[in-house]
Amino acid sequence: MDRAKQEAADRSIAGSDFLQLDIGDAPAGGRADWLATRLRVAISDGRLPVGGRLPATRVLAAELGVSRGVVTEAYQRLVEDGHVAGRGRGGTVVVSAPLDAPAVPSRSTGTPVPAPGLFGTDPRPDMFDSLRAAPARIDLTPGVPDLAAFPRAAWLRAERAVLHDLTPGDFGYGDPRGTPKLRLAVAHWLARTRGIAVDPDDVLVVAGVAQALTLLGQVLHADGVRTVAVEDPGSLGVRQQLRSWGLATPPIPVDAGGLRVDELRASGAPAVMLTPAHQFPTGVVLDGARRRELMRWAAGGGLIVEDDYDAEHRYDRPPVPALRAVLPEQVCYAGSVSKLLAPALRVGWLLAPSRYRAALVDAKRTADLGNAALPQLVLAELIGSGALERQLRFLRRRHVRRRDAMIAAIRTHLPDAVVHGAAAGLHLMITFPDGAGAVDDVALATAALARGVKVQPLTWHRQRPGPPGLVLGYAASSTAEISDGIATVGAVPR
Repeated sequence: MDRAKQEAADRSIAGSDFLQLDIGDAPAGGRADWLATRLRVAISDGRLPVGGRLPATRVLAAELGVSRGVVTEAYQRLVEDGHVAGRGRGGTVVVSAPLDAPAVPSRSTGTPVPAPGLFGTDPRPDMFDSLRAAPARIDLTPGVPDLAAFPRAAWLRAERAVLHDLTPGDFGYGDPRGTPKLRLAVAHWLARTRGIAVDPDDVLVVAGVAQALTLLGQVLHADGVRTVAVEDPGSLGVRQQLRSWGLATPPIPVDAGGLRVDELRASGAPAVMLTPAHQFPTGVVLDGARRRELMRWAAGGGLIVEDDYDAEHRYDRPPVPALRAVLPEQVCYAGSVSKLLAPALRVGWLLAPSRYRAALVDAKRTADLGNAALPQLVLAELIGSGALERQLRFLRRRHVRRRDAMIAAIRTHLPDAVVHGAAAGLHLMITFPDGAGAVDDVALATAALARGVKVQPLTWHRQRPGPPGLVLGYAASSTAEISDGIATVGAVPR
């Protein structure tokens, strides 16, 4: 199509997706004034933020079906007002808002989020979102991997290799269970690193462990299960996920040997959610005697939900086999690359007993038709090439240095704290003396945030009374930041 015909076709649109502008709303003879006014309003209410770029005058004129001079005149009025500026090849950019523009919070610019009231003994479901959004100079919250260490070069190489081999049909809708290549790669990865033998057809690719728990909650509820026991202390996020599907989460105590299976049996719960390889948040490992007890409990009809959230990250102890490796028909096993690569990828996997597989696939299909295929294929390439295993070895060395820096800082600045779970994982748990005059860990976390340091109170992760403490992540911070952050916490009056 030649340029004249293209412009005629563009003019037939007579409207723009940009701000939903409709030239039919403009008065005759006042189109430039109308357009300038609409742009000012959009800048005022934040739809056009500072730094946002306006469409090229030729493009917007074609979409509205007006002469280019109308758009040029409207833009010039905004330039004269000081609201936009021409940046050459960078286009026309918003540089300031009208004085009466409403304040629009911006996470990217670090606009403060009020700290008071953020923490509480009974956190809301959105509390983690609020804590992530709160600005801080040092983030020691658990569950955050070393995001700066994401293997960008390896990812790009894998992505180029994948794109080179893709056919047009590969860009269509796929299997809701996940791409065959990733399911095969995950099966090999689990066999190699976790001792789990699984058929690739039985791997369900999910958007992280959070979605795995959501799908499981839905399917178990439909199957008549109304209670899933959880570890105590144990993950607040897990409890929130399970409760969102109406499941009760009675607490089962955890001690130095892991979950108290005798207490689980006494609870009468038909299912239990646990982290046997590296219990969250205490860091203990489910020992051999407890594993045998748990196997006997499961043989009597109990269902185990195993969250293997960071089992690869171990430093001072031998590997611990997954429960799924020995109890395939009694264990729903969930894992992901959130702690190994990045949570932003939203890629994980779920292995379920045969009686639940079809229902879980149906639930996944209904939820989203399956994860995005391209990241799955890139991850499969990373696993197959050995790049993911090399990344794990690299991270272990970095994490050991950061863990050691945190332990040293705790000994210096929090000498009354007891450190737990140092042999593996991405976080430490510390506890303070209990009893009269005990530390209020919620108040301590609140005060630390007011001083620019994020931590999580142990109280968040308890359902039963217990010693106060903090859960401290070290993977995402430098050794200097860790030392500074712990020193700041230690300076808080208690």
